Amino acid sequence: MLTKVYGSAVFGVEATTITIEVNIDKGIAYHLVGLPDNAIKESSYRISAALKNNGYKLPGKKITINMAPADMRKEGSAYDLTIAMGILSASHQVKTPNIETYIIMGELSLDGSLQPIKGALPIAIKAKEEGFKGFFLPQQNAKEAAIVTGLDVYPINNIKEIINFFEEKSTIKPLVIDTKKEFQGKLEHPEFDFADVKGQESIKRCMEIAAAGGHNIILIGPPGSGKTMLAKRLPTILPPMSLREALETTKIHSVVGRIKANAGLMTERPFRSPHHTISDVALVGGGAYPQPGEISLSHNGVLFLDELPEFKRTVLEVMRQPLEDREVTISRARFTVTYPSSFMLVASMNPSPSGYFVDSDNPLASSPQEMQRYLAKISGPLLDRIDIHIEVQPVPFEKLSEERRGEVSAEIRKRVTKGRLIQTARFKENQTIHYNAQMNVKQIREYCKLSKISLDLLKTAMERLNLSARAYDRILKVSRTIADLEGIKNIQSHHITEAIQYRSLDREGWLG
Repeated sequence: MLTKVYGSAVFGVEATTITIEVNIDKGIAYHLVGLPDNAIKESSYRISAALKNNGYKLPGKKITINMAPADMRKEGSAYDLTIAMGILSASHQVKTPNIETYIIMGELSLDGSLQPIKGALPIAIKAKEEGFKGFFLPQQNAKEAAIVTGLDVYPINNIKEIINFFEEKSTIKPLVIDTKKEFQGKLEHPEFDFADVKGQESIKRCMEIAAAGGHNIILIGPPGSGKTMLAKRLPTILPPMSLREALETTKIHSVVGRIKANAGLMTERPFRSPHHTISDVALVGGGAYPQPGEISLSHNGVLFLDELPEFKRTVLEVMRQPLEDREVTISRARFTVTYPSSFMLVASMNPSPSGYFVDSDNPLASSPQEMQRYLAKISGPLLDRIDIHIEVQPVPFEKLSEERRGEVSAEIRKRVTKGRLIQTARFKENQTIHYNAQMNVKQIREYCKLSKISLDLLKTAMERLNLSARAYDRILKVSRTIADLEGIKNIQSHHITEAIQYRSLDREGWLG
């Protein structure tokens, strides 16, 4: 007898429905076709043991299983439950009315219990789009899939539960989650807070501007000056994620199995901090069977690269295109996948190999030449994509010993959110631009018009400080953000003055 059961495969961040066709005929054989990988080929052993330990058996007949479409490679162990239910139905061991109206996924243990799968959220979204009635999956993934409304999500712990469901011996209550309620309930309670940072008021101001405009930022300072501490707290002042952003972010983390067990929607912006030994594939994504990299896992959040010059140059260079396009495309001979990668880049570095600026009183200080060689490890085109460069000086003892706490992240976030709302209204007609850092030349000319006084000030600064041409647009973008934070429509001269201070690496003579 022929039976069809439905599962799903994830490519990129989208799912594709897979039809599992099981045919049982005379003879003795087991054929699994349709480009399965080794994990799927090994499923026969897991299925056989799971069925036997639950009072069923793998039929001693000719079993042919086709995974359609047959020209698309399938991978992973999540098809165990799908194939097992197809075998039970085709061999008449279990009655399965309307099984074709459900998506069934899960990895089987030898005792019939289920292990979690990857990509539950994109699978649930696709199942709803294609009109399936319900989705059977492991209990650990149910909350993640139940985010999708209009689809019955059935959490199960073992194969016996789904068998009893189809034979009407017991019922399984669909998991229902109020997505909006869950989303709103998790917005506040950050683990880190800017109130913990002693001193560094000017750097906090700089981080606030970066958060408000979505600007990439690099922090340059000696060891122990607080660069990492400040970077870890940046997500706490970013505007809360919208429901759309939360779904996008959750989908990417679901694909790589990074959603915690029994967790649902991700509501906190991701913060990723890869080690400097990371490979280019691990950073941007890829592999024989492509997976999202760190830049996609930090989508809608922050990617922190600590000690930027220590990263391999090839790793940093592959980041240039995703920083511009805010997505990364990985091409293979048979297919192409695209992952979103709209993130804020926060980088930190010591100013020299010794870790210190030029200082005649410090025996450990480096010379300007050593600083130049160290900085040369970072290419000009990459620095060109970083809007704000800021020096971080060590905190004096008087500040460290103060008992008074600084301004809390929640208060800074209110100002940042207010500034972002102004930008949202400004770019509402443009689907690809949402905040100031994304502006191209056309938008800069339209929204960053300067008065005669401001224009003269900028001209004078560029001539006296020998600022590079690439600094011009960056200064205008940052000035626009500073004006938005103050709620001022037109950029004024003091906005330009402050923005110029945030281009340290472009200033001639900065190395001493």
